[in-house]
Amino acid sequence: MQMNTKYIFITGGVVSSLGKGIVSASLGKLLQARGFKVTIQKFDPYINIDPGTLNPYEHGECYVTADGMETDLDLGHYERFTGIRTTRDNSITTGRIYKTVIDRERRGDYLGKTIQVVPHITDEIKRKMLRQDVEGELLDFVITEVGGTIGDIESAPFMEAIRQLRWDLGRDAVCVHLTYVPYLKAAEELKTKPTQHSVKELQGMGIQPDILVLRTERHLDDALRMKVASFCNVDLECVIQSEDLPSIYEVPVNMQRQGLDAAILRKIGIPVGETPAMKSWHAFLEKQRGASREVHVAMVGKYDLQDAYKSIRESLSLAGIYEDVKVKIHFTNSEGLTRGNVAGRLAGMAGVVICPGFGQRGIEGKILAAEYARTHDLPCFGICLGMQMMVIEFARNVLGLADADSSEMNPATPHNVIDIMEEQKSVTQKGGTMRLGEYPCVLRPGSLAFKAYGGVESVRERHRHRYEFNNRYREDFEHAGMECVGVNPDADLVEIVEIPSLRWYLGTQFHPEYASTVLHPHPLFMSFIKACIGHGTIEA
Repeated sequence: MQMNTKYIFITGGVVSSLGKGIVSASLGKLLQARGFKVTIQKFDPYINIDPGTLNPYEHGECYVTADGMETDLDLGHYERFTGIRTTRDNSITTGRIYKTVIDRERRGDYLGKTIQVVPHITDEIKRKMLRQDVEGELLDFVITEVGGTIGDIESAPFMEAIRQLRWDLGRDAVCVHLTYVPYLKAAEELKTKPTQHSVKELQGMGIQPDILVLRTERHLDDALRMKVASFCNVDLECVIQSEDLPSIYEVPVNMQRQGLDAAILRKIGIPVGETPAMKSWHAFLEKQRGASREVHVAMVGKYDLQDAYKSIRESLSLAGIYEDVKVKIHFTNSEGLTRGNVAGRLAGMAGVVICPGFGQRGIEGKILAAEYARTHDLPCFGICLGMQMMVIEFARNVLGLADADSSEMNPATPHNVIDIMEEQKSVTQKGGTMRLGEYPCVLRPGSLAFKAYGGVESVRERHRHRYEFNNRYREDFEHAGMECVGVNPDADLVEIVEIPSLRWYLGTQFHPEYASTVLHPHPLFMSFIKACIGHGTIEA
């Protein structure tokens, strides 16, 4: 007999960036290991419809779901940890909530009533939170992470929606609150007062947390946990600590060791049963701990913020672990690359990743990095804009088209080897209008890409771009040695280029990093890291 869907709400207090997304993903993994069907969704309080137009410095990378939704980077954690495929239903913003309500009001759905935050906005939030199935298959658990911090004005409607749902659902709902326990070096003490204030503020909104996860840089003893439990009206077994760990992938095991999933099941009234062995996850962690050698990879991009390229960094790291090496990533700001310093900046690197992005800033540095990698037979992986820069570099320096460019950067270029897609020429709005989501790609047999994917003829990958390889130049590129080995069968869009005469020189128009998970690293990243290892610059 199918049980009712259970709902877990995860909120944060004290400060932002405590790791609610990692805790949500870890909890999802633990419940999956017990045989439950789980999904995780993120509710963000900002008024943007989605993060697609936000500066990466402000919000980190924009993650893209298979169905083409631009979302928060936490959805990448959800997918990497659990292997679930998120959709637009897993990412909700205040902007989307308000737009839905306003559109209904314009249609006359509310029959002349005054539209208010309560009940109309909160009712729409509740409707989105109360998911019960994925593609018609009933869910056992829906984990809902609410962005921001308790006390933020923007979060108030979400907190009110949770308060109402907690009352309506009874034992079918659990509230998990993540807070921070700081260590004051001068006093040599861990302080629980910020947690107490955060919980008190949550209680003031009518929500009593069932479970507290205490983010800490130092181990918390039982006396401190007992103090928190006593002051916050929470059972001791429901006070979980989240210490700094060598890897974010240790978090699920740490949470399981402390009984987070068991505590939730007891709160809901589900028999706990045996603790899952999670053999494949532990095997992965053993490989991670056992990797002693380092392989150095340069990431060439314009955003010197690690969250701006979060999925690429994690994909490189995961691939390295499965090849028994630690990938040491060296960020190289493309704005600072010149012909005079590129050799010095890339010296000692086993490989180069040319990162995605938009706009003019830093592209000449990416082109120089592509040239250096090509002329020095250094393994090179270009992603989206990175692939386009590899194409432009080849056109300028091999085909002899010195003024070759992308029409995005130079609309007047006589050799627009990268041009705007036909379907994008009439688009004027910025948000959510690019080529987004998953599309098929047919691989050329015998190519490097074909071999990397294990000899399959067709794959599906996710996109986020407006510009494409200009097919008018395809024959010239092929004759000169850069082959178009991956093509979309419907639009004839070039998806993958490579130079077979080099050790590993490949660019993708799509974003393979979105499909790399802990237990199934992406084959292109695996192939790239193997080539880097073979380059012979590994350090013990």
